[in-house]
Amino acid sequence: MTLKRSEVRKAQARAADMLAAAGIAVTPSERDSLEVAGFGLGSLEREGLQLITYINTDRYCAKELVLFPGQTCPEHLHPPVNGEPGKMETFRCRSGLVYLYVEGEPSRNIQAVVPAESKAYYTVFHEIALRPGEQYTIPPGTKHWFQGGPNGAVVSEFSSTSRDEFDIFTDPRIVRMPVIEEDEERST
Repeated sequence: MTLKRSEVRKAQARAADMLAAAGIAVTPSERDSLEVAGFGLGSLEREGLQLITYINTDRYCAKELVLFPGQTCPEHLHPPVNGEPGKMETFRCRSGLVYLYVEGEPSRNIQAVVPAESKAYYTVFHEIALRPGEQYTIPPGTKHWFQGGPNGAVVSEFSSTSRDEFDIFTDPRIVRMPVIEEDEERST
């Protein structure tokens, strides 16, 4: 499924407001180019992610990730690419609360709500709750997913080179790179 241009603009504005509330300044250019990833699932509020990539070189990458309340970035991993190990990333919570799930001993009572229509594609349940100032590093090739808490979350990501187009999602329906459809013109 595609996202409508109006949905993208609305999500960009909301994410920019959350970044500002977290004390993270963004330029007008960054605000206008803020990526809205709907993953082709047609449920941006449940499964989606908003992000700004500050820099992504052959050595390192820095991003801001914005999750609306209860919004989930679906389960995935970063595989080796061209003989190099998959992406290693550190998530540092800047505001709100983010529930991060990684491989390991499943937590007894997870706090996140797995999207019902995608439940079969969530397989790792070792929970790490990150609050402002807390961080966690995800090793390369590790399955993970994350969800914004009741007020959403802003998370800074510091990583090795990001090659999002090679990410492997457990849900085969996912389209990683956004497809945006122009809104139909309204007659007056």
